[in-house]
Amino acid sequence: MTQPSDTSTLANEGRLSGLRARVFTPTALQKLLAFGSLILLLVFFSFASPAFMQMDNMLGILQATAVNGVLAIACTFVIITGGIDLSVGTLMTFTAVICGVFLTYWHLPMWTGVLAAIGTGAICGTISGTLTAKMKIPPFIATLGMMLLLKGLSLVVSADKPIYFTDTENFYMISQDSLIGSFLPSLPVPNAVLILFFLAVVSSITLNRTALGRYTFALGSNEEAVRLSGVNVDRWKIAIYGLAGAICGIAGLLIASRLNSAQPALGQGYELEAIAAVVIGGTSLSGGSGTILGTIIGAFIMSVLTNGLRIMSVAQEWQIVVTGLIIILAVYADILRRKKS
Repeated sequence: MTQPSDTSTLANEGRLSGLRARVFTPTALQKLLAFGSLILLLVFFSFASPAFMQMDNMLGILQATAVNGVLAIACTFVIITGGIDLSVGTLMTFTAVICGVFLTYWHLPMWTGVLAAIGTGAICGTISGTLTAKMKIPPFIATLGMMLLLKGLSLVVSADKPIYFTDTENFYMISQDSLIGSFLPSLPVPNAVLILFFLAVVSSITLNRTALGRYTFALGSNEEAVRLSGVNVDRWKIAIYGLAGAICGIAGLLIASRLNSAQPALGQGYELEAIAAVVIGGTSLSGGSGTILGTIIGAFIMSVLTNGLRIMSVAQEWQIVVTGLIIILAVYADILRRKKS
């Protein structure tokens, strides 16, 4: 017969086991590994090149991460559902071009250009979601077609030339100005980084505290079970893709403000770094699990790696090779993580 003390010990051991199970989940472990990798990269490049830790270079990394991080957040929502979005890079470019049309060609107030970019992103994302949900086109094919479509439209709308925002007063402030720097001159963190972190917090709350977030995870875990429970799966899937598109519109504003122009030939290739950041951060390509925090860590890893290789004068073609290897390793790590789960 078990003594009371033994019962108490068993209960404590059960609670500790449950705590360890929650803390050391595959996703949590992946986030810890990703954060450790980020620290190791920072230390390595700091010793490899004295120029790496200079303020200007750190600000450049932050600026680059702001754009890639926002795109990665958009990809996170879609990938958690078990889908994929290859159009995020060209959608970012298209929303920047539309913003340029509103502000430079039509000379409308800046707030109209901001709303036009976000609204255009939401519409394009909704179309991608409709192709996937209603027409049952696989997400890979639907978003691949959307990627090419938007690339062509960007060139058509802009007449195959950049649109400059030189006549739009204060447009550069969206990304390049520093709200923190106005109070702390020694810490000129760009506004783009503040927008990234604010969006990350809002997106994390959306994923974990709202019905949209619950259905995002549910669709990735078992879409058919959600459908059989009476939920309108198509409507939620379209809403998720639409939200991801709107987030891409924010990325379009950031990169247009950073360059002070809309470059219609820019964008293709950004989707690879965004997807890599999502997978490195612990989001499973099979859907059903993932975190915004992990995605932000993954985005910083990609930016630090690219910047560090550039500082070390590694040829650009080898930088592309390294990026490809990282994507392969990240996907393989995801496969191993799913097997352990």
